[in-house]
Formats: sequence, structure tokens, C-alpha cells
Amino acid sequence: MMVLRPTPAFAYSHPAHIVAFGFGAGLARVAPGTFGTLAAWIPGWLLAGAHPAIIFPLVAALFLLGVWACGVTGRHLGVHDHGAMVWDEIVAFLLVAALLPRSFEWQVAGFVLFRGFDIGKPPPIRWIERRWQGGFGVMFDDLVAAGYTLLALALVQRLFF
Repeated sequence: MMVLRPTPAFAYSHPAHIVAFGFGAGLARVAPGTFGTLAAWIPGWLLAGAHPAIIFPLVAALFLLGVWACGVTGRHLGVHDHGAMVWDEIVAFLLVAALLPRSFEWQVAGFVLFRGFDIGKPPPIRWIERRWQGGFGVMFDDLVAAGYTLLALALVQRLFF
């Protein structure tokens, strides 16, 4: 069964759906991916400056949770990577925000770049999205967008600051 726009009843009908829809952020009528990214901003900002031994295991656990949740939800929706599933944006941007300085400028730059890479899907992101189906594919392409974001900002810092 294919669902064009999931309802709150569907989103809260299964624990995997709740996670995949970012606890409701993915139910936004416009730009659900942006709302998912926004949902990760404060937790990511709070993690900024934490030791990598805290950040990386946390992100890995949330990634694995997302593989399960997005896989189940995609099967229930009949759509591999439905736009309302935003856990992938949440986890990927949480990593970006946690690794960036807490300054407003760096955080905004990270947000804008991440959304640009996630929407634009430069190579190999689009290939990954098409190649890997299921929860892993949903989660992994956004992790690559996060990597591009961090790489771009590291280059900016290196070249200009």
C-alpha cells in the first residue's frame, strides 16, 4: 500500500514509524527534510565540543536505529525513501552540528551546506540512494551529505581562517 502523505495516526501506529518520522518532524506539509534537520540542531549543538568517544558511538547507535526504523517504515509505506522519513536527516545533521564549533555562523553554514548536499545529491550521493535500498540506503546517503558538509567547512576553515 502506497501512502502519499502519511497521517499522524500512521506515524504513531508503530515504534519504527515514530522514529522514522522524527517524532513528528517529518509530518510537516512542506520541506519535511528541513524540519528534520532543524530537529537535530539543538541536540547537535549541545553535543558540540563533546569528546568523539561520546559523539561517534551515539551517532552509530542512532544510525543503526534508523536503518531498522526506515526499513520497516518504508516497507509499510510501500515507498523505499519517503520524504516524510526524516530520521536520516536528523542523525546526519546531529553529527555535523556536534562536530562544528558552537558559533552561530559555523552552525548556520553547516545547516545550509548540509541541506544543499542533501537536496542536490552530488555524486556519489544520488548513486548511493539508487543503489542501496532499504533502511541502510536511506540512512547512508545522508551520512555522505554530512561528510561533504564537514569536508567543505574544513576546507573553508583551512583556506580562509
